[in-house]
Amino acid sequence: MDEVTFRAATASDVALIQPLVHHAYRGDRARAGWTHEADLLDAARIDEEALAESVSNPGQVILLAEREGSLIGCVHVTDKGGGLAYLGMLTVDATLQGGGLGRRLIDQAEAIARSRFAADRMEMTVIVQRTELIAWYERRGYALTGERRPFPTTDPRFGVPRRSDLAFVVLDRALT
Repeated sequence: MDEVTFRAATASDVALIQPLVHHAYRGDRARAGWTHEADLLDAARIDEEALAESVSNPGQVILLAEREGSLIGCVHVTDKGGGLAYLGMLTVDATLQGGGLGRRLIDQAEAIARSRFAADRMEMTVIVQRTELIAWYERRGYALTGERRPFPTTDPRFGVPRRSDLAFVVLDRALT
């Protein structure tokens, strides 16, 4: 993989982040990759308003991965307090998945969680039906906690479910 650089997103990046995330998770373009939700959810994965709120919040960082000036991936880290950080919106351009960028983004996210938020633990939620993705996170050292959280089926900001049994499983790992 050519040189990849990482940096925190700013307000001027929001309009670039939204289509990257959407096309990696939803719609026909997402099917080029293996981590999509296109069979589970319709509508946008996230909107520009939510991204702008995250970028302006000091308790959150959206980390961007760029190659030759082009946005190719991102990850969202949120300080939950008490030494806990949340990893979300791990995104790699659908045509580049499988090349190791996801692992690098996780490493960078964990470093930010430790250094910026003094976190010693990272958690995430994954839709229970995404078994391949859950297994991939387990290979990265994350473990299922046994906790399930409801999917916000009535909030279109999270997408429009294509099935009625969506739920989140919680995974976490110690940051050492």
